[in-house]
Amino acid sequence: MKYWLIIMIILGFATSFNQKLKGQEKPPKPIKVTVNLAQGIEFGSFVHGESGGTVSITPAGVRSATGNIILINQGASPSPAIFLVEGNKGTLITITLPASATLTGSNGGSLLLNFGNPNSPDITSCGSPFILTAESPFTLEVRIGGTLTIGSSIANPPGTYGGNFAVTFNQQ
Repeated sequence: MKYWLIIMIILGFATSFNQKLKGQEKPPKPIKVTVNLAQGIEFGSFVHGESGGTVSITPAGVRSATGNIILINQGASPSPAIFLVEGNKGTLITITLPASATLTGSNGGSLLLNFGNPNSPDITSCGSPFILTAESPFTLEVRIGGTLTIGSSIANPPGTYGGNFAVTFNQQ
């Protein structure tokens, strides 16, 4: 009788803890992610002296300068690069950025564009990695900023500077 009572108590505890646990929802197969460039990074107009300096743009579009750089409000408006990401809910995406890119000038010279760590709020608006959390079609705006390193006025003559860089969105 004593053993039956112990068995009944154990079975009672076992059935009372029979709960379903939920983990992260798996994305549907096949995983489909679409990334489109909505806007390229734009540092706006500036003037620099002999010693140069840096011009930075944050993901929020805030522009700042260091060194012998004067920011002017003329020409194109400063803005971060903006990518539109669409995919299935639950998809994990990691952003891979190059450490830097070279921009060449229309009148000679080149500028170095530095990105830094994609996990930093100074570089990307969402960090990396991130998970798409809404049902498709849902578009997430990913903003990427950076910092231009500008040399002397001889090394970087006035003109328009441009170039390309690769941003990789890895889906998992």
